[in-house]
Amino acid sequence: MIRSISQTANPSADAAAILRRLGFAILFFAVPLAALFTRRALVAMAPLAVILLVLASVLDGSARNAREKLTALMVSPGGVAGMVLLLWAGLSLVWTPFLPQASERLLNITGMALMALGGYLAVPERMRSANLYLLPIGVGLAALIAIGLSITGGSALDPEGLSLERGMLMLVVLLWPALAWLHSRGRNLEAIGLALAVAVCSLLTREGLPLYGLIAGTLAFVVTAWSPALGSRLTGLVMAGLLLFAPLLPFVLKPLAIGLFGPKAPVVVSLDAWRQIVLSEPLRLVTGHGLETALRGRFFGLIPPTAPSTLLFEIWYELGLVGAAAGSIILYQAATRARIQRATVEPGIMAAFACTFTLGCLGIGTAQVWWFTTLVVLVLIFVAIERGQFRTKRPKAVLRRKV
Repeated sequence: MIRSISQTANPSADAAAILRRLGFAILFFAVPLAALFTRRALVAMAPLAVILLVLASVLDGSARNAREKLTALMVSPGGVAGMVLLLWAGLSLVWTPFLPQASERLLNITGMALMALGGYLAVPERMRSANLYLLPIGVGLAALIAIGLSITGGSALDPEGLSLERGMLMLVVLLWPALAWLHSRGRNLEAIGLALAVAVCSLLTREGLPLYGLIAGTLAFVVTAWSPALGSRLTGLVMAGLLLFAPLLPFVLKPLAIGLFGPKAPVVVSLDAWRQIVLSEPLRLVTGHGLETALRGRFFGLIPPTAPSTLLFEIWYELGLVGAAAGSIILYQAATRARIQRATVEPGIMAAFACTFTLGCLGIGTAQVWWFTTLVVLVLIFVAIERGQFRTKRPKAVLRRKV
């Protein structure tokens, strides 16, 4: 009697599968929920999830061609610009007046970059749909909880509502990869319901930042869905152009702001302070003042307290033309290179670009660790979604009649 050969048990593969499922559960499901209750949840849980994914890839050897992937990423225009930006930020420590704080910030940025690279290499070439469906479930459940917390006045763990506001910002950012995955699977009704839930959350916020990010992301999503080539190129040009020519904004926008809001409006005062900084030190536009000067300079009288708190002003003031040019190349290359992805995912990618860039321009704390971590999580999620698109449609079952 011939016995069938049974598959040999592979403890390493089983352990890797468990670690990978746990890592994605933390990244996709636990992080959106925990961010509503504690401000440090994201900073603690995201690195843990990446470590689990890296361990899983080491155990089962799923991280194939890691050196080739890393080399291709580094020699690309965006990768070269990223290394230039990081090196220039390190060089700016020579002339920054806040060396200890700037060194700590540079260390955090470097750590986030390494975490992103490790997670990128650890994501398997083919993602299981069961893991990716955790993302819209987590975002949807977090949105419902956020609505309840906003109506009832928050939780006992967050009496001031700071974690709730930050959690809602994260929900707006994570909405776009969740919609991209649902749309790629043909679950458009569920995607609309998820978008409505997050939109209600945005309307209930006190400052309105999530709503502005949601509007910008929606516009980019619609344009890219209508024309992927136009959407990606337009998104890249707008982001790169605003960053590269940011010092001209106070001269162009101030007359318009005076006509709309009056000469004493806060936005007019902020633009006037920016204009005076540009005119008083034009040569420092090339080198910048070094890391941490845009934030801490307000408390030491280096810049007026009315100076704008925006990504556009901070990059130019701290890193100058070199940092702004490198950042513009990164943004444009990242947006246009996304055109190689599948058409069903690309609108979500452009919407995420527009949303995060808008939040940065409107004054979100881009220098804070939690925001860097959010961007890393967003990138890893989109990498996982793109690698879950290897099957376009389900195979049909064929019933054969017995003769």
